[in-house]
Amino acid sequence: MVTVATEFNDRARCLLKTLIETYIREGQPVGSRTLVRESGLNLCAATVRGVMADLEARGYVASPHTSAGRVPTAKGYRFFVDTLVTVRPVDVRQISHIQRCLDSDAPTHGLAATVSRLLSGITSMAGLVMLPKRRNVTLRQIEFLKLSERRVLAILVVSDQEVHNKVIRTERQFSPAELQQAANYLNHLFRGKDLAQVRAQLLTELRDTREHVDRVMHGAITMAEQLLSADRDGADFIVSGETNLMEFQELANLEKLRGLFQAFNEKRHILHLLDQCMDSQGVRVYIGEESGDRVLERCSLVTSTYRAHGRVLGLVGVIGPTRMAYGRVIPLVDATAQLVSSALNQSH
Repeated sequence: MVTVATEFNDRARCLLKTLIETYIREGQPVGSRTLVRESGLNLCAATVRGVMADLEARGYVASPHTSAGRVPTAKGYRFFVDTLVTVRPVDVRQISHIQRCLDSDAPTHGLAATVSRLLSGITSMAGLVMLPKRRNVTLRQIEFLKLSERRVLAILVVSDQEVHNKVIRTERQFSPAELQQAANYLNHLFRGKDLAQVRAQLLTELRDTREHVDRVMHGAITMAEQLLSADRDGADFIVSGETNLMEFQELANLEKLRGLFQAFNEKRHILHLLDQCMDSQGVRVYIGEESGDRVLERCSLVTSTYRAHGRVLGLVGVIGPTRMAYGRVIPLVDATAQLVSSALNQSH
């Protein structure tokens, strides 16, 4: 059986590598004359065109519009990343800068915000950090404080006295007494329960029985859903530099950008993808449609997991166009993850 890694001869592999590197660098379809010049192979343009036609038939390159040049497909990028990419040494100055900025005594959330910002600044793409999942988190107390007619401050106290605040907009005005009654109702039902169980019960059983409870209880359920819906067992990610993606021509489409920014805001789809990255420790690269989400079909995601005391806690990564400098981004992300691991180990 012929595998992907062996189905090309050395000439085809060299030309494909040259095409992808040139396209990443210049952002324009690559013609046969350019490939003759850049590859260093002693070939005529006609021979190169024949190899390109074969690569296109196999799905590794494509001809956009009526252009004589070709561009890589997601399949071509995948072959490149898996077998052809030349990984560059990490810039020592960049790594030193990241190391100086990491405060091992900072809270995990603050450390993650710093790392995502640094990765975004260095790569001119979107940097992200997935925070550790909180395990065995139980609800200790919920309180509601009136701010204005339809704005309520919800206070959630979980195990280890961790406190979360969120301003909630309500469907109607609640009196202080009604807010206290709503909090008492929720505390009676859920105090001491695992937060995931609380959310699941709110989104299923209680949602189905709203019509059978009074207005205050209905309000309590609604406010609790708003407070807990984004928590997701404490797993979350921080992203910086989303607007950098607007600078890339292949992403500068209003509808695509709107969908991409909505995915960053809702987080649900990207968290699902990051969960898959967590399942395979170390560096992971998703290219284009491999993500399974149409919103990300023109993007690539490079991630690497970080750990503390031998346990994988989360990951750092970069989201950018499929036309990203993989040879530079992959080692940068991996080295950054190692620095985060080191900082977390020092903090404990």
